[in-house]
Order: sequence, then structure tokens, then C-alpha cells
Amino acid sequence: MHKGTVIPAHPLALNDDKTFDEDGQRRLTNYYLSSGAGGVAVGVHTTQFEIRDKDVRLYEPVLRIVAEEIGKVEKCFLKVAGIAGPTEQAVKEAEIAVKHGYHFGLLSQGGLKQLSEKELVERAKEVAAIIPVFGFYLQPAVGGVILSYDFWRAFADIENVHAIKIAAFNRYQTIDVVRAVCESGRRNEIALYTGNDDNIITDLLTPYRFKVNGTTVEKHFVGGLLGHWAFCTEHAVRTLKEVNDCIANDYRGIENLLSKNIEITDTNAAVFDVKNNFKGSIAGIHEMLRRQGVMSNILCLREHEKLSIGQLEEIERICKSYFPNLL
Repeated sequence: MHKGTVIPAHPLALNDDKTFDEDGQRRLTNYYLSSGAGGVAVGVHTTQFEIRDKDVRLYEPVLRIVAEEIGKVEKCFLKVAGIAGPTEQAVKEAEIAVKHGYHFGLLSQGGLKQLSEKELVERAKEVAAIIPVFGFYLQPAVGGVILSYDFWRAFADIENVHAIKIAAFNRYQTIDVVRAVCESGRRNEIALYTGNDDNIITDLLTPYRFKVNGTTVEKHFVGGLLGHWAFCTEHAVRTLKEVNDCIANDYRGIENLLSKNIEITDTNAAVFDVKNNFKGSIAGIHEMLRRQGVMSNILCLREHEKLSIGQLEEIERICKSYFPNLL
């Protein structure tokens, strides 16, 4: 975790009648196991939050099946379970994650606008008493809430918080979190992971420096936990290696990586359906995986989760430009 790795957000596989495709889910997990990734995040936005709904009840089955597939392979592979909802629900999900051998709980604050920041901190403490916590700043466009520097400063001080994924899609809010971690006495115990799909390589390349009590403190994003890395995952693994090699060699070749950052962000705009406020983001990921032969369809649990008008044409455009093998 602290060395830094690629952690794709794990999609949900469905049959053509929208029932759970257990075999397809196992194939997806094996795709990530063979891609060179260092782990997966399950039960997150890309897995579809609706797996928790009373008429679906797929949260535990999905976590169990993914854990079973990972357990068949003798390798170090991080299992991160998405944890959401009010405190009672979050605690229950943490217990399910521990039951199935997950290493971390990715704790979302999404959909909890009724709770104060103090209440969110207390919720995090309760979850951290059960499972090591991976913090999560989710952008408002997909259900997240804007959180202050003071929240993240208190959050960083919680024992058993070991990493934070920043997916604010906002430079100001990203800096709030990194500064809060740098100013915490636990700064060396918390790994930073980018979830900013609009700025992946720049996040990974940038040294974040702040003055703390007269001393310069520096933190880096060591890896990414990204829906964007759910497809073409081998490409993500190579990219992270290129970034690390660049930094190790005094940033030699940085101009090529900055150019690649534009290509990746352009790809993300099409796949995540930025033009339509991310409405087709999950279906877009499915479409890319379908083109890779990893998924058999692009279906989601809810009818509204589908490609937007014009999104397929945008995906065709970026495939022609950057992934011609997927045309």
C-alpha cells in the first residue's frame, strides 16, 4: 500500500436479464489479477452503489466471490471493500468485509449530507475500530459531499486510517486533503492515492510541499484507486512505472508524461461521459471492457445507467486515437 500500486475499481457483471453473472464476475477478477495490478476495490461507485438496495442485495455476494478468486492465487493482492451509508450500515459493511478477508475499507462520505463533519469523523472512528480505513473524497457530481480542511485534519488523526483516495476532481479540495495529512502527526502512516481521473499523471508526478512548524513536509501520491484504471489496466500499470522511473531519474522525460496525461484525460472525458455530468460513466467503463473481451455486455442494475446520446461516438473517437486495437 505505501510503496504504491494500481488499484482498479471493480465493476459488476450482469447477465442479459440483469441477474448477477457470477462467472462473469470471476472473469473480471482474474483479468485484474493477471494485469499486473496490486489490488482491487469492490463495492464502490464503479461496482454500482445499488448492490446494497433491498431488492438487489448483492453487496456480500460480490465481495465474497471476488475474495474467493483472489484466494486461489498465491500472490500479494490488496482487497479493498467499499463502505457506505450511515454509521449503522457502514459498521455492518465493515464487518462483512472483515469476514471475507478484506484488508481495507474504502469509506465514502457520499449521500450523507444530513451528517455534520463532526458526526462523519465519529462514524469513521467506529469503522476504523473494525477494519483499517482507506479514506475517500468523492466528487459531488456522483453523490459526494464537499468537506473542509478541518474535517480531513481530524480524519488524518484517526488511528487505523492508512490511506486516502482523493477523487474530488478539484485542485483546491485536493490540496485541502494533502495539506491536512502533511500537518498531521500521522503523515507517514497515511498513503495518498489519486482518484482524480481528470488529472492522474499530474497528481502522481507532483511533490506536494507545505511548511509545518517551520519545516518543509513533502507528500506524493504513490498510486491510484480509479474507475479509469478498471479498463486497459495493463496500460495503467505501465504508466505508473513510467511515472516512478521519471521521478527516480530527476524527472527526465516528464514532457512525454505530461502529454500522456492529456491523452488519459481525453479518454476519461469520453468514457466517463463528462459532457453529461458523468451519467454514462459506469456504462462507459463496461463498453471499454466489452471491447477488450472481458465483459459480455454493458448492462447496469438501473435503467438510467447507460451510455448517453453521443457517448459511443466519443468512445469510438478515443479508441481510434489511443486504443486502435479496441475499434
